[in-house]
Amino acid sequence: MDGMVGSKSSLSWAVNISVVLLVMLWLFPTVGLLVSSFRTTDQISSNGWWQSLFPTEQNVSLRTVDPDEDGVQQLVNGLYTVEGNVFGDTSEAVISVWGVSSRAIDSFGPGDTADLGEGESITVQVDGSYVWTGASELSGRGQRVFATAETPPEFTTDNYRTVLVDGNTTDSMAKAFFNTLTVTIPATIIPIVIAAFAAYALAWMDFPGRSILIALVVGLLVVPLQLALIPLLRLHLGIGIGKGYLGVWLAHTGFGLPLAIYLLRNYMVGLPRDIIENAKVDGATDFQIFTKIILPLSFPALASFAIFQFLWTWNDLLVAKVFLIDATGQTTVMTNQIVELLGTRGGNWEILATAAFVSISVPLVVFFAMQKYLVRGLLAGSVK
Repeated sequence: MDGMVGSKSSLSWAVNISVVLLVMLWLFPTVGLLVSSFRTTDQISSNGWWQSLFPTEQNVSLRTVDPDEDGVQQLVNGLYTVEGNVFGDTSEAVISVWGVSSRAIDSFGPGDTADLGEGESITVQVDGSYVWTGASELSGRGQRVFATAETPPEFTTDNYRTVLVDGNTTDSMAKAFFNTLTVTIPATIIPIVIAAFAAYALAWMDFPGRSILIALVVGLLVVPLQLALIPLLRLHLGIGIGKGYLGVWLAHTGFGLPLAIYLLRNYMVGLPRDIIENAKVDGATDFQIFTKIILPLSFPALASFAIFQFLWTWNDLLVAKVFLIDATGQTTVMTNQIVELLGTRGGNWEILATAAFVSISVPLVVFFAMQKYLVRGLLAGSVK
């Protein structure tokens, strides 16, 4: 029964498990990045994103309000008193132990009173409320309190506001976003147009040296682009292109053409010959056959390459650094801007997570919008 047509393979369970594992390997980092982009710095530092829905216990360093602020210090029963909450007005954190020194964070429990010396003392409750008293007028900065507290889950949109709305980061990220679009859209369209014409010629037109050109295209698929970066940059500088959008468009076009021609040519070869021959009998020219028959039928392959080229160009850093980055940063793309954020905000992982997710959101939309054509394009020419 195992060899009968239509019977289910005994290894289907292994295939299903492998697919699930691959999906999880791709999905977990993406979900983690999304969750981290809505978390605060303290929460990211204290636990993983998979614990974001549960209360967490962490050591925190807090400070009372400054006693020198107007109206804060009151005289109660002969003692100068400052009252408040070390967490602020809206926190739901719960303190288990606390102290007034970082070396003795568990010296006191909620409700205990710590002697600060010189007639001063402070009492901290389980919800973070405190009473700080002194025999003489209190002065200086607020009293430091170190505590172990259980904090509820907290999510915020401040990270996105910082990246997309506030300050200099806004200008740089918004500029980098549009710079990336300026690079990616032409660098996707130009190689598709050139490769479509070349693929049709290699698939359906007879001319001397066609087999050699096909072999050359296949050979170019295995050439690392790193070998061509410096020679190509010197060529651009020699002919006056320099570092700019035109240079990076041509670089991405050159690096993407071998795969595009190979993919489209394999697909066009598999199209029904009768349709093309009938069109030639009716007097259609090669250009008419290409535009009215080949292109509409080749849309799955065109969309498949467009996905690859768009994703690769959008996420590219190496080619952009070589052919595009200038001294003023006016043409900085998002991948380079994220690297800059990593350099200037090495501890602000919530900002980096937010910027990274903003960067991958557009490729995700493009992929899911066109993924139904991906498999059809990848299988082009694999069977006859």
